[in-house]
Amino acid sequence: MILHNTLRALLDAGSPTLGTHFMFNDPDIPELIGDTQLFDYGEFSAEYASFDLPLLYHLARAGQAGNLPLMIKPDQASQAFVAQGALGAGFKAVLFTDIRAPNDVAAAQASIRPDLPEEDGLMGVKLRRPALSSYDTERYLEDLKATVFAIMIEKSVAVDALDEILDEARARGVDMTQWGPADFSFSRGTPRLQHSEAIRPYEALVIEKSLEYGIAPRIELHSVEQAKRYIDLGVKHFCIGWDRFILKQQLTQLGEGMRKLTEGL
Repeated sequence: MILHNTLRALLDAGSPTLGTHFMFNDPDIPELIGDTQLFDYGEFSAEYASFDLPLLYHLARAGQAGNLPLMIKPDQASQAFVAQGALGAGFKAVLFTDIRAPNDVAAAQASIRPDLPEEDGLMGVKLRRPALSSYDTERYLEDLKATVFAIMIEKSVAVDALDEILDEARARGVDMTQWGPADFSFSRGTPRLQHSEAIRPYEALVIEKSLEYGIAPRIELHSVEQAKRYIDLGVKHFCIGWDRFILKQQLTQLGEGMRKLTEGL
């Protein structure tokens, strides 16, 4: 079944977008997110999750039940295989990790773009979910071209080569960049940097340069209160919250509240 990529429509219209992350391998999660009708997409952070290809089918079906497009974030080592499997399941966007140089952008682009002379892609016609209801290769091609293409800027070497990477990204049709402070700090040999004010100039540079190259910067948030600073920097695409942390936070709040209430009983 091929459904309209509403995330692509929002980006093309220049509208702000809001997503949320999930890592649990339970199709109830994207269905719950969709049921809220508050998010434009859900990001399955597969880089940190356990999954197989059948699960991607179930996740995509659950998302479609709530009109929720899904993005996948694969691990770099298997990104082409997982990205193609996710698109075949019905996902509508891919966030590629560990970009270090312009050729990484080219490899990512090739893995999700159609195998046409003018596209320079590797995706042929695959008999997966989009082909189940009808074997319409024109609609299949249209769906592939609508795939939202995002990349992580999260390595020290990537920030050093930022102009070259973003120039390649613009040429390859990258829709969004995502700043990654944790990996950036780690790759510089200073893991604690991400928690200090010293990280902010690097973050601001990635946002500023992305906007300069006409690529929308997306920022990940832990709380609503964090958003204002990024909006002031020109950001209008956000992904907020992770299911594991949301569950832990809520359990802690409930447990602490009840423990205080029942002390001395």
